[in-house]
Amino acid sequence: MNVKQEKTDNKNELKLTFTIEATKFDEAIMSVFKKSAKYFNIPGFRKGKAPFNIVERHYGASIFYEDAFNELVPEVYDKEIKENKLEVVSKPHIDVVQMEKGKDLIFTAIVSTKPEVKLGKYKGIELKKIKYKVEEKDIEHELEHMAEHNSRMVSIDNRKTKEQDIVTIDFEGFVDGKPFEGGKAENHQLTIGSKTFIPGFEEQLVGMKLEEEKDIKVTFPEDYFTKELAGKEATFHIKLHAINVKEMPKIDDEFAKDVSEFDTLEELKSSIKEKMKKENDEKAKVETENLAIEAVCKDTKMDIPDGMIEVELDSMEDNIAQRLQYQGISYEQYLKMCGKTAGEVREEFKEDAIKNIQTRLVLEQIVKDEKIKADDKYIKEKLEELAKQYGRKVEDLEKNEDIRDYLEKSSKNELAVKLILDNAKYTTK
Repeated sequence: MNVKQEKTDNKNELKLTFTIEATKFDEAIMSVFKKSAKYFNIPGFRKGKAPFNIVERHYGASIFYEDAFNELVPEVYDKEIKENKLEVVSKPHIDVVQMEKGKDLIFTAIVSTKPEVKLGKYKGIELKKIKYKVEEKDIEHELEHMAEHNSRMVSIDNRKTKEQDIVTIDFEGFVDGKPFEGGKAENHQLTIGSKTFIPGFEEQLVGMKLEEEKDIKVTFPEDYFTKELAGKEATFHIKLHAINVKEMPKIDDEFAKDVSEFDTLEELKSSIKEKMKKENDEKAKVETENLAIEAVCKDTKMDIPDGMIEVELDSMEDNIAQRLQYQGISYEQYLKMCGKTAGEVREEFKEDAIKNIQTRLVLEQIVKDEKIKADDKYIKEKLEELAKQYGRKVEDLEKNEDIRDYLEKSSKNELAVKLILDNAKYTTK
């Protein structure tokens, strides 16, 4: 195999021309044929028993070219990248120059390479000191949330509905006299005044009696996520089945005993305050780190290739799709709910993608310039956390090169951020 490297007219772009011996390409063709032979049905032969030359004559040799290319090229390409230690940051743009049985396979791969990073000031940067206080109102808010969580539902049957009632209703919506998708539900619970339904819907539920039926009219907002309904007037037929209210517990010492391990309300408040202080300290730490990295990135010069941004956007898109999947929503459904195309969402993510890349490149360069080494204690602690989380042995995880590399990079990056913060000049709070 022969590989020729040459720079293109674009900065941080490389053109690789691969020439693979004809014998290797022919071997790949035969390998593909053997895997797919069972699918060929040729007159005069039992299905899957026709020899290669007959299949070739019947369908043409080119029928195997694409699969042979896909079988042969990835390994060859990856080997070249690793052996030459090329820092490729994009997907390759492949162009086939020659692909024919009995001849050398020739193709080109244009790739983006890691850009040069010229660090600016990263020692002695000015930062605002961030600190969050725990106010009494914050503690009261948390107590109210706990009380809400421990409230009980009380059924009401002697009055009409009013604001803040939790009602159980059947409803069916019609536009132009026809029912529409998603406009019907039975035994649906709704808090009047929660503003979770179309504007005007909940207000018209006030004053209803148990088992009463009525029609209400609403207009969908102009920016409603279902375009077919946006701006349309709709009629909903409603039937009221139940009226409930939340009965909140009194917040006192007895409440503290019921919801915690503490005997008094003051002890519970102290615990909440301590927990909030830890959360605030972590929040301040993260925000300070982000400000520090942002300041260094602004003073750093780098030309990020488009291909690198596209790879980052792909990664962000995959992460979102994965999180949505846990909620039982597909990425396509998410796009429909947003009323946007995949391209529009990617464009919205672009600024964050660039920031992610800048952060990664800046920290990598600081690690390199400062010769920062990974903290073995950090790696050990993280391995123990992962082992506990996934029910694995630490020794097994240590053998996984990908996990080890990830933790080493993570440790070095944290130490790089610490270096920036330790050398920063802190100003007003």
